[in-house]
Amino acid sequence: MYFCIWKKLNNKTLMNVRIEDKIAFIIAVVSEFAAAFSLNSQQAYRYLDRFKGIDFVDKFYNVEHTLPFNDVVQDLAIYCRKNGGGLV
Repeated sequence: MYFCIWKKLNNKTLMNVRIEDKIAFIIAVVSEFAAAFSLNSQQAYRYLDRFKGIDFVDKFYNVEHTLPFNDVVQDLAIYCRKNGGGLV
């Protein structure tokens, strides 16, 4: 999972953010998302990647990393639903 996230973020410009910090946050978010929806980490990552949740966390990292994980998970669930995801 680390490599997939690193590859996805590697080509993007990060302003004042260490890529290692962002990757660690995304991994933690995937884990929390998996726990919230009774998925394993691989299933959660694939779901979030397919329905643009990883892109959402990447784009809004500066805001999302300041929120509690349950708020981030809810934001992701809503965003993924808007992009065709079916988890409720």
